[in-house]
Amino acid sequence: MWPWGHLAVAYLLYTIYTHRRDGRRPRTGPLIVLTIGSQFPDLIDKPLAWSFGVLPAGRTFSHSVFVAALLLPTVALLAYRVDRPAIGPAFAIGQLSHLLSDIPPSVLLSQDFSATTFLFWPVLEPPAYHSPDSLLDGFLRYSMGWYEGVQLGLVLVALIVWYHDGTPGLGAVRRRLEYIGSTVAGD
Repeated sequence: MWPWGHLAVAYLLYTIYTHRRDGRRPRTGPLIVLTIGSQFPDLIDKPLAWSFGVLPAGRTFSHSVFVAALLLPTVALLAYRVDRPAIGPAFAIGQLSHLLSDIPPSVLLSQDFSATTFLFWPVLEPPAYHSPDSLLDGFLRYSMGWYEGVQLGLVLVALIVWYHDGTPGLGAVRRRLEYIGSTVAGD
């Protein structure tokens, strides 16, 4: 799945979580952490595999449930210690939704689970799939198929839900951009 698809899935799951658990819309701080969590496995694995050749594939180390089993409680503990408990679930939803949405749809249709071995790296070898020569190569070889169309549909649904939620986080981004603009302009 592409970054925007991961973010869309994470946002949709997180907004359901916050509405059901707290009866309110998502807030800015946890949304920032959710965004990071939704991209975290690829931010680690893709460069280490595609650009530096340290990992055997772009879905290994931080796509592993073993890393998640150590990382998620650590993030939750740190969030609790800095008195920001909402950050733990936000990161967990982002991270776990990333792992689950990287499972190819064909797994569900064919019940052939061999494409899920990346979740159990290094105990199991990751499935063989085309690895670009670099991050840039990965984006340059992007092609549009039915699966990418579904991802764009999810992005559209997530944008509608985000708008319905009152565009949480947008005000903080605007303020930050205004601050940067005034700093650059020398105001």
